[in-house]
Amino acid sequence: MTATLFAILYYVATLLLVVGVAMKMRRYAKAPAPLKIPTMPAPRTMKGVYFRMFREVVVFESLFKSNKWIWLFGYLFHFGMLVVVLRHFRYVTYDIWWWLELIQPFGIYASYLMVIGLMGLLVRRIVVERIRYISSPSDYLMLILLIAIAATGMGMTFVQPVDIVAVKGFFLGLLRLQINPLPSSPMLLIHLALVALLMIIFPISKLMHGPGIFFSPTRNQIDNSREKRHIAPWAKKLEE
Repeated sequence: MTATLFAILYYVATLLLVVGVAMKMRRYAKAPAPLKIPTMPAPRTMKGVYFRMFREVVVFESLFKSNKWIWLFGYLFHFGMLVVVLRHFRYVTYDIWWWLELIQPFGIYASYLMVIGLMGLLVRRIVVERIRYISSPSDYLMLILLIAIAATGMGMTFVQPVDIVAVKGFFLGLLRLQINPLPSSPMLLIHLALVALLMIIFPISKLMHGPGIFFSPTRNQIDNSREKRHIAPWAKKLEE
């Protein structure tokens, strides 16, 4: 019964995640950008834009320049989460790829980086007055949800181990539209339920800043206003 409920939950969560993110990205792509507003200093060529986006996504360049402490906690969280997520690919692949074997030892301890980063960001929202003033309840709840996911995952590694072979069998079964047994460990069930909740609310949360950064006109525009006059569509109609 538990396996069936979680199978349905994950099918629904995956559908909502994929469709929701796709709809949001389509909305971002169709949003008008009538003004030239790249954050200066801005690149003058498309290659420069690609390099700028690479630096922004990989090393959080603008955040590093604005606040070193926030950059540190944010980078610890994102890097730790990346390694943890990549490590979880072993649950949905029949063969363990060489790079998955390579990161397994590091993935165990990357959860510490993830939690340290999240705790730092949460304390920042509570302690820094100007950040606390603009923070909404959803900002706190999102951080608490991520901390709970990481904490329950660490609990299954260091406190209450679960049968990972059975967990892998359950998720491989979902890929083949089969429902295989799922361990009844309370820690595991809480962890899976929290992850499913995150998948469901992801498309309607501020976590969409991840894919959304690629559609930000302040980052993806070229500083070519000297070479090419930028005319908004509504302005062109007035000139006609």
